[in-house]
Amino acid sequence: MPFITAADGAQIHYKDWGQGRPVVLSHGWPLNADSWETQQLFLATHGYRAIAHDRRGHGRSEQTWNGNEMNTYADDLATLIDTLDLRDVTLVGFSTGGGEVARYVGRHGTARLAQVVLVSAVPPLMLKTDDNPGGVPIEVFDAIRAGSLADRSQLYRDLADGPFFGNNRPGAEVSQGVRDAFWRQSLQAGHRNAYECVAAFSATDFRPDLDAVDVPTLVIHGDDDQVVPFEVGGKASAARIKNATLKVYPGAPHGITDTHKEQLGTDLLDFLNS
Repeated sequence: MPFITAADGAQIHYKDWGQGRPVVLSHGWPLNADSWETQQLFLATHGYRAIAHDRRGHGRSEQTWNGNEMNTYADDLATLIDTLDLRDVTLVGFSTGGGEVARYVGRHGTARLAQVVLVSAVPPLMLKTDDNPGGVPIEVFDAIRAGSLADRSQLYRDLADGPFFGNNRPGAEVSQGVRDAFWRQSLQAGHRNAYECVAAFSATDFRPDLDAVDVPTLVIHGDDDQVVPFEVGGKASAARIKNATLKVYPGAPHGITDTHKEQLGTDLLDFLNS
């Protein structure tokens, strides 16, 4: 399996499919690159080089004790892009990966980028604070942390069977296989890594990072997202990024990489070809 070596020596696994202009995909919590496999295969068969990495502590990457925060995640992403000498990159971030993409821009600029895509992404700031009164209360994230410590396997089951894919909505039809894949990937993450990543995706302020985005940007978000609410995530990000295009999926949940994979693939390809 291919790996790159991060600045602190951590081994970061990645999958590199196809040939053409590069598309780099950053995954959500507590998943890994396999969560992008539908989009990666689709893009690679349509003339693009699709690359997806396992964030440190997740999947097949090294489970480091430290570095479970956004600055290090973004620096690892920069190491991947620099090591492979990628240019004219479209960076695509789902959920926590959207924060990683935003922080990459804030720390490393857009010299190597052509486009940015945020999908069900956590920016600008998920946590409710004095200057972000519409955010999600900290008690929600404390409950995730408590669930992780008490029985993280069951926590991941509950997320997959409920809000992540909208399986708790009337008429939802999310296969057992899709839900099992979420659980399997989640348990591949290191316990400390996944635990500390909750603070990374919830409490990191990405507003300055979004202000630095100066390449064409597509924001995609479901308006029934129970994990990253539309008003907190996609709507706010699209309003903040200069000249961003917002595409709303009516009634869609958080995990649209699976529930709306055909629509998402088409929208990504249209944006890439624009």
